[in-house]
Amino acid sequence: MKTNYRLDGPSGAPVVTLTHPLGVTLALWDDHVAALTKGYRVLRYDVRGHGGSEIPPGPYTLEQMAGDLFDLLDSLGIAETHFVGVSMGGLIGMTAALRQQRRIKSLVLCDTTACYGPGVRPMWEDRIRVAESDGMIAALVDRTMAIWFTEAFRTRRQDVVERIAVMLRKSDPRGYSAAIRAIGFVDLTERIGAIRCPALVVVGEQDPGTPPAMARVIHERIAGSDLLVIPGAMHCAVVEDADRFLPALLGFLAAQG
Repeated sequence: MKTNYRLDGPSGAPVVTLTHPLGVTLALWDDHVAALTKGYRVLRYDVRGHGGSEIPPGPYTLEQMAGDLFDLLDSLGIAETHFVGVSMGGLIGMTAALRQQRRIKSLVLCDTTACYGPGVRPMWEDRIRVAESDGMIAALVDRTMAIWFTEAFRTRRQDVVERIAVMLRKSDPRGYSAAIRAIGFVDLTERIGAIRCPALVVVGEQDPGTPPAMARVIHERIAGSDLLVIPGAMHCAVVEDADRFLPALLGFLAAQG
């Protein structure tokens, strides 16, 4: 499968892979790269069905998505990487760590979950129906932005929110729907107890999509993991409060040596 990617930073430095949420692209991380490339080689890529990557027929699975990651690492000659994933990206990271523990040096799991649970199924089914029948319409994008960012941030940083909303509007409905089928109905809760790499679990205090209770489940299941709750942020806390997230990320990575 063809995977679109960007690789920045000094060759020979430890690799940090950044993986995005549903419906957007590697460009979500544009504002984070400068701080990270001072000490790390930063790999960003578009998950299958997203951005410039191939859009194979769905439905997709997390196993396929983790396989795409390892295929990309192999093609670039990268033996191991720190992994940072938001939402869908976090589910891919947990699956990858379960599949090839030695290659995932550490996990940073941001605003994600091991299991959405049956209560969220109607929302996912509605999103699939809307995307497949009407495409990435304004109502779908607006609903997403209302979960990702607080009203105060949407007002104060309209430029940032619009940049991310544009990615969502341009998202291919086929890839979007196929990816929902990979992430929306899985349950990794019991399996992730087998993850042994260092892990940092990050969640926005006001995240309605994957609330702090879901983050605490991951934190409790992965032995020795750290938990960071970002005050006042919603589902895209890594962007909404990058000033708090980036130092925490850099501190965690530095502690891994």
